[in-house]
Amino acid sequence: MMVVLDDRQENVLMMWRHRFIIDRWVWELPGGYVDPDEDPAVTAAREVEEETGWRPRNVKPLVSLQPSVGTTDAENLLFVSYGADYIGEPEDINEAERIDWVPLDSIRERIDTGEIIGAASLVGLLHVLAFRAG
Repeated sequence: MMVVLDDRQENVLMMWRHRFIIDRWVWELPGGYVDPDEDPAVTAAREVEEETGWRPRNVKPLVSLQPSVGTTDAENLLFVSYGADYIGEPEDINEAERIDWVPLDSIRERIDTGEIIGAASLVGLLHVLAFRAG
């Protein structure tokens, strides 16, 4: 997954999507699965482009997490990009109902109201908020 921040680091690129397993609409960061022999940073950038239509300008490692460390080995790698360029409509139109630049100042409220619940999205967003570049 990737936290894509705008040039001013005031907004984050997110996807509004329905998760059928929990039957809820939620905001999530873009991301996906690493193809065989693909570098995870390349995967993260590719997934952002395919899912949102935005190309991250610079991709840097952010954090690694294990969302269910007691039951499964499911490492999630998170990256961050400061800035992105619009390249056109998303390739995969079924990924999200809406793509939007969400104000970082609204993230806490969206977490509190249950609009952001995915483990990797939470970790990435909270990491960026806690350790914001200065």
